[in-house]
Amino acid sequence: MRVGLFIPCYINQLYPQVGIATLEVLEKLGVDVYYPSGQTCCGQPLGNSGYEEDAKGACQVFVENFKEYDYIVGPSGSCIYHVKKHFDIIEQTPDVINVRNNAFELCEFIVKILGITDLGASFPYKVGLHKSCHGLRGLHLGSCSERMDAHYSTEEDLLAHVQGLELMSLTRKDECCGFGGTFAVFEEAISVKMGKDRIQDHLNNDVEVITGADHSCLMHLEGLINRNKQPIRVMHIAEILNSSI
Repeated sequence: MRVGLFIPCYINQLYPQVGIATLEVLEKLGVDVYYPSGQTCCGQPLGNSGYEEDAKGACQVFVENFKEYDYIVGPSGSCIYHVKKHFDIIEQTPDVINVRNNAFELCEFIVKILGITDLGASFPYKVGLHKSCHGLRGLHLGSCSERMDAHYSTEEDLLAHVQGLELMSLTRKDECCGFGGTFAVFEEAISVKMGKDRIQDHLNNDVEVITGADHSCLMHLEGLINRNKQPIRVMHIAEILNSSI
């Protein structure tokens, strides 16, 4: 299996440690990982803002960079969702179809494709899991509280096997953080209030570290935490799965 590592632009620019952790986790699992150096933004910001026509070039570049790999894996549920669901705006060639079908968020790839839940990690902290909307309701990485389905969560499956980690129960465990890409720009006040509510839920339940599979949501929460000097940290789930504390 040859895996193309997709590192979203905001992670590449602002959170390189998340990209490194993702690579190291995959390598620990024996995956043959390649990083196409010509990769750029997947086009999600343009799509979020209603400029899908202008996003077509970015979509085509993405396909050209990743078409030769068996799987495309990235540490961002929202970006992977965009590739899988919104690349329908370009011609559906065999390469495009292949890329869309074989793009996976990191946790989903580890659990569903590799069939692994125990990575031998250790992280002795009280952790709160933020379930992003794209991952939860778009990629179906877990069950939603508004549905009567049996409970499941790929992220929880992985965190449950991290030695020393205590996964804390939240009051509103799958509520939106308010980021929503450009929503945070156009509806700043609502976005901030939603983010503060999510952080307070974690604080109320003695969480020491907030984690998740979509660092755009975590970026939003981290900004509010830092601005308000609150006693809680934010880490991408790849960093925890790569940890040996």
